Parts: sequence; C-alpha cells; structure tokens
Amino acid sequence: MVLKWLDARKAAEVGTQLADDVFKQTSQRSGRKGDSADDSRRVLQRFLQRVDHEARPLQLNVFQRAKLANTFKWRLLENGVEKPIANELTRALVVRLSTNNAGASMQTSPFAVPSRAKAADTEALLAKGGNFFAQGAYAEAVSCFRELLSVAPNHAIAHNSLGAALYKQGHYREAEEEFRRSIQLKPSYADPHCNLGTVLRGRGRIVESEAPLRRALKLKPGHLDFQLNLAMTLVLLERLADAKGFLERVLRAAPHNVDALVIMGDVAGNEGRLTDAEALYRRALEIAPTTAGAWAGLVRLRKMTSGDESWLKGAEQAAASGLAPLDEATIRYAIGKYYDDIGQAKRAFRSYQSANELQRRTADAYDREGRVRLVDDLIRVYTREALARERTVVADSSRPVFVLGMMRSGTSLVEQIVASHPAAKGAGELPEWLHAMQKHDVAVRREILSDTLRKDLATAYLRVLDRYSRDAARVVDKTPFNSDYMGVIHSVFPNAHIIYLQRDPIDTCLSCYFQQFSSAHEFALDLSDLAHYYREHHRLVAHWRSVLPTGALLNVPYEDLVADQQGWTRRIVEFLGLEWDERCLEFYKTERTVLTASFAQVRQKIYRSSVGRWRQYEKFIGPLLSLRDLV
Repeated sequence: MVLKWLDARKAAEVGTQLADDVFKQTSQRSGRKGDSADDSRRVLQRFLQRVDHEARPLQLNVFQRAKLANTFKWRLLENGVEKPIANELTRALVVRLSTNNAGASMQTSPFAVPSRAKAADTEALLAKGGNFFAQGAYAEAVSCFRELLSVAPNHAIAHNSLGAALYKQGHYREAEEEFRRSIQLKPSYADPHCNLGTVLRGRGRIVESEAPLRRALKLKPGHLDFQLNLAMTLVLLERLADAKGFLERVLRAAPHNVDALVIMGDVAGNEGRLTDAEALYRRALEIAPTTAGAWAGLVRLRKMTSGDESWLKGAEQAAASGLAPLDEATIRYAIGKYYDDIGQAKRAFRSYQSANELQRRTADAYDREGRVRLVDDLIRVYTREALARERTVVADSSRPVFVLGMMRSGTSLVEQIVASHPAAKGAGELPEWLHAMQKHDVAVRREILSDTLRKDLATAYLRVLDRYSRDAARVVDKTPFNSDYMGVIHSVFPNAHIIYLQRDPIDTCLSCYFQQFSSAHEFALDLSDLAHYYREHHRLVAHWRSVLPTGALLNVPYEDLVADQQGWTRRIVEFLGLEWDERCLEFYKTERTVLTASFAQVRQKIYRSSVGRWRQYEKFIGPLLSLRDLV
C-alpha cells in the first residue's frame, strides 16, 4: 500500500469528473477517443476554466492535489486518451492548481527548481515540491523540500513531505528519519505518525508499526487512511477481527477504496474464502488497474495456466507504470509465480530476481558476522551439560507445540495437520517468543536464564496461548525463527513438543527467494546471503539435535512426509501424545484462518511437485548449489 497523508476522496472524485469532461470534449472534436497534442491545446482553455470553478475552490493541500492529479491522469488513460495528451493535460492541471493567480501563464515549466530559497518562499517551495510529487518527479520533489529545509530546518510539514518523497524513491531508512524528525518538531501533527507506521511495516517492523498508527488515529479520529493503515498492521499481527472492523468502516464510507478492498481480499484468502477474495481483488482492479496487491492476490489464489495471459498482460502493464519499489516488487514476484506455474523457468527466475533487487532497496544489509556470532554464542551457552544441570522446572505445561524449520520448509503443512485434530489448535506464527529473545538478547547469550526470568516468560507465553484456546490440549506455534532458540525453549518448557521440518536445503532456499517476505528477512533477498544463512541455521540445528534430551524433538523430513503421508502423520500425532484421528489425514478440509504465504496450499491435498523443484533452475542459482553437501 502506498503512503497516504490526508483524506483525498473529494479530490479523487473531482479528478475523475474533470477527466470525463475533457474526454468528452476531445472525442466530440475529433470523432475518436484519442486526440493529437495540438488539438488538445484547443480545449485547454475550457478545461482550465473548469479547474478554476470546480477544483481550486477546494483549497487542497499538496497531497490532495497529488491525488486529484493522479486520478485525473489514470481516468484519461482508462478512457482511451493517448498518453502524451494525458501527460500534458495533467501537467497543466498541476500548475493551475498550484498558482495563486488563476490567470497565470501556463508556459511556466513545472520542473523549474529554485536555486536558492528564502524564508518567505517556504510555502511556495512546499507547493512546488508537492507538484513534483504529483507528477512522479520524486527527485525534484526531494530537491525542493531539502532546499526549503536549508532555510527553515524546523518546518515539520517539509520534513514529512521529504520523507514521503524519499519513500517513493525507495529510501526507506532516510524516510523514517524524516518522519521521526517531523514528529519531534510537531507531535500533534498526525500525518507523520501514520507515515512512520507505514514505513516501519514496510521494513518488517510490524509490532513497532502499531503505536504510531494508533497515535495518528487518536489525533484524527475517524480518518479513513489512518484506519486503513492500522488495519493492514493488525492483519499482519493476526488480529483479524479488529482489522475487519476498521476495514468495514472504511468501505462503508468509501466503497471504492481500492486499498481497503485489497486488504479485505487478503483477509478472505487467509480465512479460506478464495472466491470472495478473487471478487474483491477484481473489484479493486476495475477501479485502479495498477493496484499491486490485487494483481499479486489473484496469482496467490491458485496455480496459473497459459490461459491466464490476460492476467499477465495487465500485471506487466501495472509493473511498468512507475510504481514505488515495494509495489513494483510485489507485482514482479507475482509475475515470477505465473511463469513458474506454466513451466517457463528462465522468465520466472528473471522476474523473481528483479523483484528481490527492488525489495533490497527497503532492507538493511544482511549481517553475516552478526549471524555467526549469534550461533556461536548459543552453542557456547546451551551445552548438553548446562541444560542437564538446569533441573528447576518453572513450567511443566505440555500444551505448547513448536513447529519449527526454515521458512518454506513445510511448517504450515504440519501445523494444519496438527490443527485438524480435535484436541489441538493452530495459532500460526506468534511473535511473542522472538520478541522476548530480542528483549533479553544479552542475557540469552551470556548464560542459561534465571529461574525468575524463565518463569516470567512461561507465564506470559501461556497467557498468549490461552487467547487462542483455553480447552485445546495442544496449541501450535509455527514461527520459523524459533528454531534459533530450541535450547532456550526447552529450558523454559521441558515438556513442550518440538517438531523440526527438514526440507532439501536448495529447494528451501529457492522457495524463500521466490517468496515476498517482509524486508526484515534481509538474508532472503540474495542467493549468496541465503546460502550463508542456511549454513548457519544448519549448524545451530545440528547442535540442538545433539544437546536436547531424547524425546524432546521430532525431526520430520519434508520429502518423507510427502511420500508417506499416513505413516508420518501417525508419528506426529503419537509424538504429541494424542489419540489417532482420521481428520489429520484430511487436513485440507479443516476450516481455519491461515496467515502465512501457504494459505492456499494447506487447503489442497499433499502434492509432490515441490520436491526437487530446484533442478529446473539449476543454471541460475549458482550460490545455492554449494548446499548440496548438506542434503
């Protein structure tokens, strides 16, 4: 979802109306939908009169003007107006909206950046930067806002505006700094709070994104875009009921809000309502054909075929339309899946490669040395002897089930199998354990945690499990990154059941590379980084296998589970201390919300096409081939 700063519904409505009017004029003059640039100038004066009458009285801020201009341009293109004409009319519209004098000359270049600003010119520079922003000239917008800040360094709106332009360029860390500066200067200014929450979510800091979004909404209760952004964060935090409440309010007030439609489509898909999800995505695309989330949502719902060429054409046009890096990356990942589904490996890989390169702009660099240090520290502290010495049982509960493994290793499948048992409940990927480990990072890496801290962790975690079910004998947490902390988990919950999924390392890493995770998973955006991360993961898991007591850990080879579903399902159920139930074999019939990338796959019967998938990409994945010695 792109950043939004103010409610721009009225601006969008006026933009649509102006575009429809000018389309009628050009069509009547020429007898065809398109028109030449020379002919379009002959209707310019009448068009500008309508702008003066209908748009200028609205007194729009810079971002509302951007919304009006973008809506106007895309409506023209949808109506069949040729792109050069649409561009020229949009430029005229932007300049007209930003001039104080309605009769100002239209010959002024909209891309003329003042060489030096004076304090008295700040508002003019702010408007000029907003005009650049509206036309997608983000570099020029950045220059304007920086020029403004050179003479007015405490201008909160300029810092927020600069952050917005930097975000559009893909400079997410710099954008975050500007939003924080804007908040520091003017805490009651709601927009940068929302923008900060959005950029934090885009960088994978989901939990952290909630607070500024709620602050924005507190400052401006009922603001649609703020509610929408908060709903998106709540979906990722697996609080669907709260998210749906906000989404329904937004759609009641703005039934054509494409972002709300897309998020509601994502929720429907997570809940297994795939037909509803598709309808919502298609409705969004009817309104805004370049909506990245809708194109990607459609391809996630099913396996694509060569008959889906219309999807491919629309997705490629959207990807080439000048979207923000994250939005373009979203569509490139989806196009990669399309080609993968129809068996065109070379095109699939190139699209995935482009998507990862785009997403890397939003991510921090993968810290290889830091990863090695973490693994070294955990191996040093959590030895077999140290775990055996820790005889104080702070929590004897056997309710927690940890289904662990690398991302894309089959953890969602096993969770679904277990959750199909009437005595079990699937809770998805719970962030609490990982957050606790980050909070107590120094202590975790120094020595086995104290009895007091372990008891506190156990109490807090069991309280979380109660939110999902108070009656289930087993509750599954399938957060992949908990793999790092098996020894810590065992020291807190010695009776917990730990299931580790082991899949072919090259298949696993390739699947990670082909999946759009949050930018917090920076290691997944480069094949060499992936290979390094997997080796360290493998080293640490081998340690856990060697130090955990017999019976604490069940290793499940993904390929064996696929080949012998019944045999391995029985072993899993027996390991959990549950009675056999046939529903575990028909896991795909279980109705439950699944919030991972595998939400569609777990509603299908087990298939074997994912085994050895990497071989069709062998010539493209050189760095991953070094993992063959780990098979």
